[in-house]
Amino acid sequence: MMKETVAIVGAGYMAREYYKVLRGMGCQAIILGRGEQKAKQFEEGFGVKVYTGDYREVLRRQPAMPEYAIVAVNVGALCSVTQELMQLGIHNILVEKPVAYRTADLVNLLEMQKKAGANIYVAYNRRFFASVAKVQEMIEADGGVTSFHFEFTEWAHVVGATKRPEGEKEGWILANSTHVMDLAFFLGGFPKEMKSYIAGGLDWHPSGSKYAGAGISEKGALFSYQANWEAPGRWAVEMLTAKRRYYLKPMETLQVQENGSVTVAPVEVDDCWEREYKPGLYQLTDAFLHHPQDERLMALEDHTQHFSFYEQIAGIREQADE
Repeated sequence: MMKETVAIVGAGYMAREYYKVLRGMGCQAIILGRGEQKAKQFEEGFGVKVYTGDYREVLRRQPAMPEYAIVAVNVGALCSVTQELMQLGIHNILVEKPVAYRTADLVNLLEMQKKAGANIYVAYNRRFFASVAKVQEMIEADGGVTSFHFEFTEWAHVVGATKRPEGEKEGWILANSTHVMDLAFFLGGFPKEMKSYIAGGLDWHPSGSKYAGAGISEKGALFSYQANWEAPGRWAVEMLTAKRRYYLKPMETLQVQENGSVTVAPVEVDDCWEREYKPGLYQLTDAFLHHPQDERLMALEDHTQHFSFYEQIAGIREQADE
C-alpha cells in the first residue's frame, strides 16, 4: 500500500519530532524550512533535503500536491501558513497549538476552512498520552468524573530567559499553558459555568502571573484551577471519581489514590511508543492520517469554540467583531 506524502512546514524542534514519527511510519515527507540555520541543522541531523525559500513555490513544483500537511512554525505564523496551504489546495492540515492568539483569527480561519471543504486539526498531543488513555479507561469503570483540578504554573525563570519570536512570550499562557487546560477539560468536560481571577504580571508576560478559578463542567463535574508563575510549581491534572483520585503529575505518568486510603501508588501504562517518540505524537499523527474520527483529535471548529474559555482564564477580553 502506498504511504502518504506529508508536507512539514518548519524545520525546528517540533518539525524534527514529526519527521521522526513520519519516518517511522514509512511516510514520505517534504520538509519546508523557513530559516537557513534550522534547515541546515535538520539536514545534518537526518540526512534529508530541506527546502528553503518560498515554500509555496516548492510545493507547486512537486509532481503532485501533497494531501496532508503539518504546520510547525512559530506561533505568530501558524494561522497565515495554514491559510496559504489551503489556498494551494491542501485540505488535510494538522497545525500546532494554539493556531492563533485571537478568537477573530480563528473564526476567519474556520470560515475559510468551510469554504474550502478542508479538515484542520489542532495538535494537542497530550490527549494521546498513554497515561491519559489509561485514566480514561479507569474513570469510565469508576462511573465518571465527579470533580477535577488542574495547575498550569510555568517556569518563569526558564521561559523569561529564552529567546522567542516577537509576541510569543507575551502570549505564553495561550501558546503553551492551554495544553494543560485542554487536557483537563477533555477528561472532565468543558466549562458550563466558570469564574476566573487574575493577578500580578511579569516583564515578559504583563497580562498576569497568578491565576485561580472554579466552575462546573458540561459533564456536571465541579472543577478548580490555579497557577502561580512567581512561585515553584509544575503542570498537573487531578481527576476525582466516587472511587479514586487520579494524578497526572507529571502528565506522562499516572498515579492513583483509592477511596479510604492516603497511599498514592503508580499505575503501569503501555508507553512503548513514548520511549521512541515524543509522548503522544505517534498516536496523534496516526489519528490525523488514518483515523480522523478519533475523539481525541481536536477539530478547528471545537478549538475555536473552546478558545473563549482560555481567554477568560488568561484575563483576555475580545469581541469577535473587532
